[in-house]
Amino acid sequence: MNGQRFEGKYFRDGLRDGVPIGLGYFSVSFGMGILASTKGLSALAVLFMSATNLTSAGQAAGIEIIAEALSASGGALVFSLLAAGELALAQLVINLRYSLMAVSLSQKLSQRFSLGHRLFSAIFITDEIYAVGVTRKGEIDPRYWYGLACVPYFSWALGTLSGALAGNILPGAMGDALGIALYGMFLAIIVPPARKDGAIAFCICLAAVLSCVLFYVPIFGFLSSGFRVIIVAVLCAAITALVRPIGEVAQ
Repeated sequence: MNGQRFEGKYFRDGLRDGVPIGLGYFSVSFGMGILASTKGLSALAVLFMSATNLTSAGQAAGIEIIAEALSASGGALVFSLLAAGELALAQLVINLRYSLMAVSLSQKLSQRFSLGHRLFSAIFITDEIYAVGVTRKGEIDPRYWYGLACVPYFSWALGTLSGALAGNILPGAMGDALGIALYGMFLAIIVPPARKDGAIAFCICLAAVLSCVLFYVPIFGFLSSGFRVIIVAVLCAAITALVRPIGEVAQ
């Protein structure tokens, strides 16, 4: 009995550490749900997206790509091979950082993490969950990790569902205004580190310039929003690495 009680403590500790993350996720995902509803996505589609894609930036890009597919098909969600490839490639580029986080976390996993546990638990790697997990003292037990991910995961899914339902009820102008809150979140994420690190500020400004060029210059009009995200992300990462490599930044 004492052993079972001790093992149950792992999950309870994870739940406790995940509550602050979950509270933050709910407010952010609520704006995500409203944004999705203004783009024509149903509440059920938004819930399915959040349950299978736990990433704010990736989901925001996915919403734009799906919205363009809806517009092109007259409201019917019909994907061409190009649109499906665009969606997959955008998610790969945007979420590639999670593979690096997974490598870092793998150094702290206990022997209880079998291959099945590792594959399944990777679904729940986000910036915030990773930060809490990697700074935990000692090894990470699977029960702690699942407890840590439980509240954020369901908060994100329920938040987007609530936002999508609210977006269908609220007046259009109010829904559009609340949808902008999501972009405010992204600004809140990038501004503080940009003030501390010139390389990050350079990368952000470069991304803004390239995005405007690809959006407003007529010759790039054939590019969809998803491919613009992919091109800007790859170019900014490559140019920043050449101009401001990590070694120089650290000095």
